[in-house]
Amino acid sequence: MNTHKLIYGRFTMKGLSSLSLVLLSALLSFSLSSCHKSEKEAQGAPSIDVEQVMEDSIVVHQSFPAVLSAASKTDVVAQINGKMLTCNYKSGEFVEKGQVLFTFESTTYRDAVKQAEAALATARSQYDYAKSQYAAMSKALEADAVSKMEVLQAESSMEQAKAAISQAEATLSTARQNLGYCTVTAPISGYITANTLDPGSYVAGGGSPVVLASIYNNNFLTAIFSLSEEQYEKLVLANGGISAPIYRTVPVTFKQNLSQAYTADLNYEAPVVERSTGTMTMKGRILNPSNELKDGMYVTVELPTGVSPKALLVKDASIGSDQLGSYLYLVNDSNKVVYTPVKTGELYQDSLRVILEGVRPGDRYVSKALLTVRAGEKINPVMAGSKKK
Repeated sequence: MNTHKLIYGRFTMKGLSSLSLVLLSALLSFSLSSCHKSEKEAQGAPSIDVEQVMEDSIVVHQSFPAVLSAASKTDVVAQINGKMLTCNYKSGEFVEKGQVLFTFESTTYRDAVKQAEAALATARSQYDYAKSQYAAMSKALEADAVSKMEVLQAESSMEQAKAAISQAEATLSTARQNLGYCTVTAPISGYITANTLDPGSYVAGGGSPVVLASIYNNNFLTAIFSLSEEQYEKLVLANGGISAPIYRTVPVTFKQNLSQAYTADLNYEAPVVERSTGTMTMKGRILNPSNELKDGMYVTVELPTGVSPKALLVKDASIGSDQLGSYLYLVNDSNKVVYTPVKTGELYQDSLRVILEGVRPGDRYVSKALLTVRAGEKINPVMAGSKKK
């Protein structure tokens, strides 16, 4: 009986040792597998640039739609009847004041000048004769050689000859002016439109001037917009009027992607409020050094309204948009990407966007590679400025 117990005991101890070894081996295999998996996951997480939501005090603006008007615009017109010979410019180019733009057939007008010059010479000759006759008659009257009536007739002839000179001079001036109209020059410097008529066309500009082109001086443009009486009092008067420093560089934005940022200098406010609309006109001057701003373009004037002491700012390029609106990819404490709808405000300093709802100060957000990340993905966040150089 003792022998049986001993054999059974050895068998039991041996069985337990084998089982322990199996369990230990399985546990070690599981642990190694988990470690490899964790390492693989860590190695597979993409490194993505992130930044923190900033909090700052900024000037707040309110948007107003406006339209641009050129500094000056002048029509180039034909003021004679005749055939156009040449058009001496390319459409859209810059022309200087006095530059020849069009020429017209001038033979008729040159002949008219010659005729007027001849008529003037005749009138002057007749006047000289009438004047000498009057002098002679006046002297003869002293000797009672002629009657008083004859002297008066001589004086009248002299005055008529003098009036004929004035008329001939006026005719010559008109003839020379019409001859001058045969050469059409630029009245101002600026960018010129396409010509409305081509060389060879007959132009009837004698009775009413015919517009051939228009020239725009785009050195600066004026943004024209309207404010209600309440807005004017609240936004302009409350900040010191348009002479206040904040209105010297008012931000303006365009739908188009332009080469530079522009600002307007508010330089005009209408002296009256239009009764029909309850609004008043405001104007701001915008310099146009690159000539990319054009008359008639639409612009948004960002009028300063006050200061926001705790505005939340993110990089504008980090904001995505879909059918639901604007969103950011935030990064939570587990380094996972979280799709977060946000309500956006105005653009600040050309590259930052005010966030009105959806984030808190210090929140981390994906600042680059928006197209390569997805919601729920685990990433290796790389804070701006922490990259090794």
